Amino acid sequence: MTIISKSPRVSNKLINSAHPLQRLLNYGSQYRQQIWQATLCSIINTILDLAPPWLIGIAVDILVEQQNSVFGKLGVKDIVWQFLLLSLLTIIVWILESSSEYAYNRIWRNLAQNIQHNLRLDAYNHVQELDSAYFEESSTGGLMSILNDDINELEDFLNFGANEIINITTSLIILIGGALFILPPYITFAAMLPMPFIVWGSFSYQKRLEARYAEVRERVSFLNSRLANNISGITTIKSFTAEAYESARLAGDSEAYRKSNTKAIKLSAAFVPLIRMLVLVGFTALLFWGGMAAYGGQISIGSYSVLLVLVQRLLWPLVTLGEIFDKYQRSMASTKRVMDLLDTPINIITGDKYLPIAQVRGEICFKQVTFAYHDREPVIKKLSLHIPAGKTIAIVGSTGSGKSTLVKLLLRLYDISSGTITIDNINIQKLNLGDLRRSIGLVSQDVFLFHGTIAENIAYGTFNATNKQIIEAAKIAEADDFIMRLPQGYETIVGERGQKLSGGQRQRIAIARAVLKNPPILILDEATSAVDNETEAAIQRSLERITVNRTTIAIAHRLSTIRNADCIYVMEYGELVESGTHEALLDKKGIYASLWNVQSGVK
Repeated sequence: MTIISKSPRVSNKLINSAHPLQRLLNYGSQYRQQIWQATLCSIINTILDLAPPWLIGIAVDILVEQQNSVFGKLGVKDIVWQFLLLSLLTIIVWILESSSEYAYNRIWRNLAQNIQHNLRLDAYNHVQELDSAYFEESSTGGLMSILNDDINELEDFLNFGANEIINITTSLIILIGGALFILPPYITFAAMLPMPFIVWGSFSYQKRLEARYAEVRERVSFLNSRLANNISGITTIKSFTAEAYESARLAGDSEAYRKSNTKAIKLSAAFVPLIRMLVLVGFTALLFWGGMAAYGGQISIGSYSVLLVLVQRLLWPLVTLGEIFDKYQRSMASTKRVMDLLDTPINIITGDKYLPIAQVRGEICFKQVTFAYHDREPVIKKLSLHIPAGKTIAIVGSTGSGKSTLVKLLLRLYDISSGTITIDNINIQKLNLGDLRRSIGLVSQDVFLFHGTIAENIAYGTFNATNKQIIEAAKIAEADDFIMRLPQGYETIVGERGQKLSGGQRQRIAIARAVLKNPPILILDEATSAVDNETEAAIQRSLERITVNRTTIAIAHRLSTIRNADCIYVMEYGELVESGTHEALLDKKGIYASLWNVQSGVK
């Protein structure tokens, strides 16, 4: 995804070039205290987890050295008391180890949940502020993949991976420090010789895996996009008997995802066996040279046994290093995608001028407005249009003439290329976006209903509405009759996108929603385009009631629905070519008259 920024161009570039981990740490700065607490608990737990080999060494030392053991040198000469003291020390270590394990598990997992929760909300809220152009260039499935799969991938790493990295690092430091303190330098060198190669190999694998997991996340995004589109369009797939075709296309995307995963697995699977071989070198060196040193009296048998167990204990964390780096690279690939989304610039910036809805008169003015979609010719060309407050105007024209684009520009779903749009003589770019959009009610030809009850969908946007107000709005929209005939009435579930209702029923619910909102400006964008004549008549009756003393813009193909408008404008290729009342336009015998004759059957 290409990120195009406005004013903060330099800072965005710097952020985007940073490593994903650095970007995550910058984002998670508010959790710094929790991170330090979790890290400290992990370190303490690792130290305590390595204590049993030392306790075993002390036990061996007591049996072999007896009065000259560690406790003997501290003044405890009796063997029974030495073992009692060792048992007490073991109990204390075990209790502290269990407590620290509980603490780090709880803190890391809560931290993962908090970051996951807040990151998903921040990403979603950011997406809501992006302009419509972004959604035209992005797939729903891809966004779902980022907001769900990628953030979950990050949670999985924070739950377990971070603690494992701290565990291995702390174990290495303790082992190397203990070996330097106990062993002769040449034995320490031989035992630790593989460690630099292990570290170097780990980072080399990390860099090679990074690109492969970035490809994996990209492929899963394509796959999710295909699934989301197909499920949304399942009726079209069935009606065109395209099941086999879509199954083949899904199989192709799934196969690409499988292959990209296979390439990553091929590399990551080789990591553990290589680490085992490198650890074997150090363990064998310690086994032989340490044994010779113990036999020669250079170190005690207890110290020799401690080091053998410690190296063996270190073997398993190092073996799991491959799995940890695997999780790390998956999470970093996901982190990059989430952070790139958060870094996507918001192009529609809210203004700082507030306009309470009660003060809106509804006078609208387009002055020399030009607009073009990205990399396309202008669809609106130096258009000027004045709509007096409280009047109803209609805009008609052929498909693609720019009618619906005017609505999007008025709502600031897009920003104009040049010119100005004002409401009550205030430039809408200076208006607070919330105030602007609250003052406008939109009834679109493509009605979107949310999965929930009819009452919830009517009250959408007016969330504090009472049942009485919801029912009154439905009656004005002439929706109450059909709603009451449904099994659960206003509590009937409409299904996803309102699929359980007919097109006309959805339209009337959308009108009821606009009535309840009671905006000073009403936009009807092909509000009766997909309904039968009877439903259209019902909708027209309700519209006549709700447009009184309200600024109304009606966009329509069916000219019969707008013949009573105060003024009708005809658009062609982004320009207003005719205007006037219905009768005046018929007298002109121009484009409007031709359209009217076609629809009314006049030859």
